[in-house]
Amino acid sequence: MTAVAEHPPAERVDADPALRVEGLTVDIRTITGTVRAVDQVTFAAHRGETLALLGESGCGKSMTATAVVGLLEPVAEVTSGSARLADVDLLAVDRKKRRQMAGTELAIVFQDALTALNPLYTVGTQLAEPFRIHQGMKAKEAKRKAVELMARVGIPQPEERMNSYPHQFSGGMRQRLLIAMAVALNPRVLIADEPTTALDVTVQAQIMALLKSLRSEYDMAVVLITHDLALVAEEADRVAVMYAGSIVETGSVAEVFADPRHPYTKGLLNSVPVNAERGAHLKSIGGAPPDLHSIPKGCVYQARCPLASDVCRSTRPTLQPTGAKRKSACHFPEEVTNV
Repeated sequence: MTAVAEHPPAERVDADPALRVEGLTVDIRTITGTVRAVDQVTFAAHRGETLALLGESGCGKSMTATAVVGLLEPVAEVTSGSARLADVDLLAVDRKKRRQMAGTELAIVFQDALTALNPLYTVGTQLAEPFRIHQGMKAKEAKRKAVELMARVGIPQPEERMNSYPHQFSGGMRQRLLIAMAVALNPRVLIADEPTTALDVTVQAQIMALLKSLRSEYDMAVVLITHDLALVAEEADRVAVMYAGSIVETGSVAEVFADPRHPYTKGLLNSVPVNAERGAHLKSIGGAPPDLHSIPKGCVYQARCPLASDVCRSTRPTLQPTGAKRKSACHFPEEVTNV
């Protein structure tokens, strides 16, 4: 099983959250009908900690993030729920208010740094923009702040590289630039959507070390979106496991990974090839996630679950406490250990 790193004391979680998402539901209109991509998602992120949204591709992690930051495609819409940040419901404010809060209260780092940066402008111009727009700085002062940011995130020779364009940087350097833009105005919450995708292992470690350092320096709450179990074990304090648009288990990373209380979480952990030998069969979760057009009536995981019974097919389980600070959406959480 993946080793879990040491993390800050759990009592930090008891403070008022920087971001509280409750009952978030997102529907997508398709040519074959409306589907529910995110269903009643609830979680909280606290300053100084990293919360991981973990799950397979297509489980609703990124859709949750884009709904919170207001970047949903026109075919998708939030149908219910709230996302409170600094006593403001992000899902209820107008575009003007959301733009005011972008960068100052809430920021996001996307997984594709090349497409997230504008290829027509130098990186110095793009890094200086938040200071000019939100703080009214003159161009010269804003560029000086941009140089400081580039140095802070480890860009070598920042004064010379200010006039370079995004395509002139490596993938890891572009990701550092995105992180610099995101933290420029010291936001309360930083959402990192697969921030190490397509980067080699060494650069991944550097990017995550940078995020951890900035989290401590700015006392941010970090929401890490990933399908990488090792990354969660190493970097996150708490985890919310998602499946088919719903959160099925929450808790501290140490507790959830050591003793999962949902069969999907257990299946993910069992799929990690620990001590695998050449020629041996690798464990995997049988089947596939349900089609969003035909989500079953009961538990969303029933078709792949070894514990599925009649109650699972008739009644949707809700998140219920399985410990002091843990919850699981399973009818048989105590029996998961024996699966």
